[in-house]
Amino acid sequence: MRITDLLKKQGIEIGASVKDKEAAIEKLVALHEKCGNLKDRKAYKEGILKREEMGTTAIGMEIAIPHAKSEAVKAPALTAITVPDGVDYGSPDGDACKLIFMIAATTDGDVHLEVLARMMQMLMDMDFTAKLKKAKTADEFLKLIDEKETEKFPEESKKEEPKKDEAKKDAKPAANDGRIRVLAVTACPTGIAHTYMAAEALSKAAEKMGITIKVETNGSGGAKNVLTAKEIAECDGIIIAADKSVETARFDGRPVFSTKVADGIHKPEELINKIINKEAPVFHADKKAAAAESTGNETFGRKLYKHLMNGVSHMLPFVVAGGIFIAIAFLIDAACGVEAAGNSAFGTVNPVAAWFKNIGGFAFSFMLPLLAGFIAMSIADRPGLLVGIVGGLLASNGATFADPGAAETVPSGFLGALLAGFLAGFLMKLFEKLCDKLPHALEGIKPVLLYPLAGLGIVGVMMCAVNPMMAVINTGLNNGLTWLSDNNLGILLGCILGAMMSIDMGGPFNKAAYVFGTGMLTAAAATTDAAVQNTCYQVMASVMIGGMVPPIAIALSTTIFRKYWTPDERKNGIVNFIMGLSFITEGAIPYAASYPLKVIPSCALGAATAGALSWTFGCTLMAPHGGIFVIATIGSPFMYILALIIGSVVGALMLTLLKSIGTKKTTAEKK
Repeated sequence: MRITDLLKKQGIEIGASVKDKEAAIEKLVALHEKCGNLKDRKAYKEGILKREEMGTTAIGMEIAIPHAKSEAVKAPALTAITVPDGVDYGSPDGDACKLIFMIAATTDGDVHLEVLARMMQMLMDMDFTAKLKKAKTADEFLKLIDEKETEKFPEESKKEEPKKDEAKKDAKPAANDGRIRVLAVTACPTGIAHTYMAAEALSKAAEKMGITIKVETNGSGGAKNVLTAKEIAECDGIIIAADKSVETARFDGRPVFSTKVADGIHKPEELINKIINKEAPVFHADKKAAAAESTGNETFGRKLYKHLMNGVSHMLPFVVAGGIFIAIAFLIDAACGVEAAGNSAFGTVNPVAAWFKNIGGFAFSFMLPLLAGFIAMSIADRPGLLVGIVGGLLASNGATFADPGAAETVPSGFLGALLAGFLAGFLMKLFEKLCDKLPHALEGIKPVLLYPLAGLGIVGVMMCAVNPMMAVINTGLNNGLTWLSDNNLGILLGCILGAMMSIDMGGPFNKAAYVFGTGMLTAAAATTDAAVQNTCYQVMASVMIGGMVPPIAIALSTTIFRKYWTPDERKNGIVNFIMGLSFITEGAIPYAASYPLKVIPSCALGAATAGALSWTFGCTLMAPHGGIFVIATIGSPFMYILALIIGSVVGALMLTLLKSIGTKKTTAEKK
């Protein structure tokens, strides 16, 4: 297969006029559709835009290579445009792009990836790209590519030996005959374009400098040109130019310089000199950070976001699967005619329902420990996993120095788990650095004894300080809610209760509101005063509707306003309809963790609106849980549903507004 098998004449537009990056992407996608390369144009374009969110695919030299690997692609293909006047594509060198290729890759097979790798290497030849930009017709454009490919990649029988002879004739003698002085590994998130361009740039720079080099590419088709143990042992050092994790344990004890893949493309000579001049730090396999001291210009905020997303991605399956099982349990009990009013066992009465509820509950119990655990692991590598998981569990259970059964013991919930993950990770990272001063003879016991023991002690003390603070907050909140109830400030009380249910989703605000609501159900059962009972039931109605709004608001936003969310966020958002209707607020946690400053205020506003409307409409609720499945116990059920819809729409609109503002800022920053 050759490049001209992937790039057709009808997929090329010479002399295109596009006003901006978005218009260029739209034109290239349209060319793919015209060539019949796509199953779903919209889905493929979303994949392209998602890749652009990771960072611009402009590579400098007036070239951009947007690309996506998607199920929406029928067959691997290329499209191309030349833009004589140039278009602002956010290029790292600031130049407008005049030559743009768009790669459509399938999710199966890797033969085409070899061809695309060729294309990336060819584009590093400035003379070749200059000719492509000046091409007058699509036929001329294709001919230039075909001729260059034949020149650079001749038939197999002619490919290897001439290059070796030429290299021996022209290259300066290496320090040791037969020894490869510099090794490199390149990798980008999608493994299609930048991976191979960085490899080509490093190879060209090494040839120019008279330095022997071998580059391993970690592309979509797997690792190619893999470095051997002998080469690693004999080299002067290794360059890692990657925007994703690569296997590094094999480099233990060797000089390693780690940076972003863009530096491999634009600063190859500088990177090679880091190795030749012995400026690269020695890498130790149990200290991932040691080789990553030079990580380009990545901001601290970006690093925090990557740590956070590591936790969220591992937690998400537990939230989705567990939430659906719990919803099924409510549905089964409701279908069997189980009385929900005042029944805290609702969802577990029928044996089948109880099975679903227990399994879903077990999945949910892992949610916060995994969130904290994988955040901490992202920060401090494997030593962080233990401290993070235990910290998340302590946040969930509310452990303190006091008796575990004492009243002041209160879970710190989602926010406590986030705090546990980050604090535990950074504290363990600090402890690892302190351990560097210990004798080398203790290296073997660090990961199996010192790190676990110290980490467990650190997180235990830390969370026993965090949780009591949450208990103080909880007590104050309960006192304030009681005062509002006693002073007949019902609408304000409903508004506050709704907002509290959505602020921390399992933390002190949420627990205070829920405990207050269930306490009101107990008070209603202990009195015969109809007015008092009605007030108590109104409190519970505001509490539950406040917990239902966040997942539904997120589901509405991800379903209706799709362009502001990633494909995975849209897929998981649909499940939140079920969770919200089942009063499972935790469905919103992954989104709140990913975008706290957007999701939490939006959900709080929507929940507060719903809580106030529920009170205004005089809605009551006699069940402590169950969501829409306990509708038989709701007073004024149609008005309650209306309040839920209005609150959810308000939250969704607010969230979409904040998300759109954030998206525009991000795009602007990249340009």
